[in-house]
Amino acid sequence: MTSTVVVFLVVATIFSIGDWWAVQVAKKSFEYVCKPLATVGFLAAAIAISKAESLPQTWRIVALVFCLLGDVFLMLPRDAFVPGLASFAIAQICFAVSLLTQDVTSTRLVVGLVIVVPITIFLARRFVKSISTSGHKELVVPVVVYMMVIAAMAVSAIAGGTAIGIAGAAFFLLSDALIAEHRFVKERSWQPVGIMVTYHAALAGLALGLL
Repeated sequence: MTSTVVVFLVVATIFSIGDWWAVQVAKKSFEYVCKPLATVGFLAAAIAISKAESLPQTWRIVALVFCLLGDVFLMLPRDAFVPGLASFAIAQICFAVSLLTQDVTSTRLVVGLVIVVPITIFLARRFVKSISTSGHKELVVPVVVYMMVIAAMAVSAIAGGTAIGIAGAAFFLLSDALIAEHRFVKERSWQPVGIMVTYHAALAGLALGLL
């Protein structure tokens, strides 16, 4: 890991912590600065990893750009949940392609399917039921499609990613599950910060998974 990568990771960490604080104390103006800049820091770190294979790195960089776009949509004052969801869905597809261009084995692919598919089915049933009863049935299809996409990304991580990349994928799945739980099932005071902590851990893991 070069000093440049370390610097960008430190910057990303500083803005991540700033974002966690902003979310905790409801400082929206501070969140508008820290949230996108944290993602920019992880994006810069991914770009700066000079020893990475070019194809996985390119797809990983594109994925992080779409994560940045999703960040902007989801923090806007108006409700831009569907555009944000679409941005992150594209990001997950790009992450999956990046991971599948690494060292994929059939054994790891099967393991990924065995682990991820049951979890995804359980979460999908839980969230679809809550969405359907909350009067937002129009969100059922977008949410189900997104869950299929992120499940594919998680399976791809297990199939071809490094250990830290797999951890990043797991944190992404957890972060998005917390978002759905908070938005559609039951709000808990700790969830907004938990969402951002796991999200930033996901970005760090997926960026460093290029090493």
